[in-house]
Amino acid sequence: MGTPEYEEWRKRMIARRRKRLQRERRKRLIAMGVALVVVIGGISAGINSCNGKKSSVSRQDNTSASAKTENGTSAKKDSAEDTTDSKENSAAKDILAQADILAQQYNYDEAISLLKKDSSYSSSKKLQSAVKKYEETKATCTAWPLEKVTHVFYHILIKDTSKAFDGDYKEADYNQVMTTIDEFNKITRTMYDEGYVMVSIKDMAKADENGNMTEGEILLPPGKIPFVLSQDDVCYYHYMDGDGFATKLIVDDEGKIRNEYVEDDGSISVGDYDMVPLIDRFVEEHPDFSYRGAKGIIALTGYNGILGYRTDESYETRPADLDDNKVEWLNEHPDFSLEKEREGAKKVADAMKAEGWEFASHTWGHQNVGQISLEKLQADTEKFKKNVDPLIGGTDIIIFAFGTDITDAEDYSGDKFEYLKGQGYNYYCNVDSSQYFVQIRDRYFRQGRRNLDGYRMYYNPELLEDLFNAKDVFDPARPTPVPPMG
Repeated sequence: MGTPEYEEWRKRMIARRRKRLQRERRKRLIAMGVALVVVIGGISAGINSCNGKKSSVSRQDNTSASAKTENGTSAKKDSAEDTTDSKENSAAKDILAQADILAQQYNYDEAISLLKKDSSYSSSKKLQSAVKKYEETKATCTAWPLEKVTHVFYHILIKDTSKAFDGDYKEADYNQVMTTIDEFNKITRTMYDEGYVMVSIKDMAKADENGNMTEGEILLPPGKIPFVLSQDDVCYYHYMDGDGFATKLIVDDEGKIRNEYVEDDGSISVGDYDMVPLIDRFVEEHPDFSYRGAKGIIALTGYNGILGYRTDESYETRPADLDDNKVEWLNEHPDFSLEKEREGAKKVADAMKAEGWEFASHTWGHQNVGQISLEKLQADTEKFKKNVDPLIGGTDIIIFAFGTDITDAEDYSGDKFEYLKGQGYNYYCNVDSSQYFVQIRDRYFRQGRRNLDGYRMYYNPELLEDLFNAKDVFDPARPTPVPPMG
C-alpha cells in the first residue's frame, strides 16, 4: 500500500476515470437513441402511408400470431442479454482502465489486486491477460540504489521574458535563479524521454510516529531513473508583481490546479503558467512520469502568505513595521479578509495534496539557518507553524533557504538540529551541485538539490549533462552573459 497522500490521489484518479467512462457511455447511448428514433420515425411514416389506403392484407391466422408473440418474447430476451453483456463489458473496461493507470505508475501489486478482486476475474480472459502482463513487468523491476537518486529544483517560472528581463534592478536576480517556461518544458520533456520518473523522498525513507527513519524502496523496470523534484518560494511575492510571473494558484471549475496571471490591461488570465499545473498536465498525458502518484515538493515561506494568497497574520494586525509592499497591497485591496485568503490557500493546498504534491517549510522569513541564532530560528519556526502549517496540514520536510544547511557534510548534530527534530522535521534538503548527495540516518533523511536555472545552465552546463543538454534548453531571450553570483 502507498502513503495516505497516494491513496487519496489514487481514489481521485479512479473516480475521475470512472466519471469519464460514464460520460462516454452516456454519449454512446444518446447516439444509439437518436439513431433508433430515426429508424422508428421512418417505420411509422411507412405505416401511416399504408393506413391511408384500404389494407389488402388478410387477417393473420393464430399460428402467425403465435409466432409473432414468440418472436417478440425472444427479442426482449435477447435485448436484456445484450444489455447485461454491455454492462459487464463496460465494467470490465472501467476496472481495466483503473488498473492500467496504477500499472503505468509502477504500482503493479495494487493493479493486480484490483483485477483479482473483481467478481468477473475467474471468467474474464481480458482481466487475466492484464494480470499476466503486470506480473511479467513487475518481475523485471529492481530496487534502485537510494544513494543514487538525484534531486532537482526550480524557483517560480518566468512566463513573460520581456518583463522579467527588462533591464531593471531585478533582472540580474531573475536571470541567475529563475527558469523560463520554455526552458522548463524542454527539460521536462527531455528528462521524460531519457526515462526519468518523479519519486517522493518518502519513497526513499520512511519515518515512523516517533521520527525514527528506515530505508524505503523504489522498484522500477529497466530504463527508468528516479529523481526528486521541488520548487522554492511558491508564494508569489509582492516584488514580482508586473515582472512576467503568475500571481497565484487556483482550482478551476473542473477541479484542476491552474495559475492566474495579470495582463497589461489588468484583466486576469487563467492557465498553466508555473511548475505545478505544467507538471499536472504533463502527467495527465504521461502517467509513467510519476512513481505511484508522486509529484514534487513545494517549499513555502510565510511572510507574504502562500500560493499567492495573503495568509500571514501581519496583513490583519498591521504592525508598525509593516513593509511598504504589504502596505501598498492592502491599500489596493480595501476588502481584504484574512479568513477568505486562508480559505482560498487551503482549498488549493488540499487539491494539490490530492494530486500527489507535498509541502515543505522554506522557513517563514526565508532565513539563512546556517547564520542566524538558535533563538531567531525558534521564533521563525513558530511563525511558520502558526501561519502556514494549518493551511497545508503540517509538514515534516524542511528545505533550507539560500541553499544553506545547519552543518557541513558530516552527520547532523547540535542545538539547531535537535530543535528542528523536536519540532517534527524528519526530512532536510540543502543545495549541492553534485549529482547525488543522500544521507539516511536513524533520525533524519538528508538530500542535496541541484538548481536548474540560468546560472547553472550558463556557467556549469557540464554538471547537468546527465539530465539534458543545456545548449538545447537555454532560452535565447536571456540576456548574456548571465551575471555571476555574489
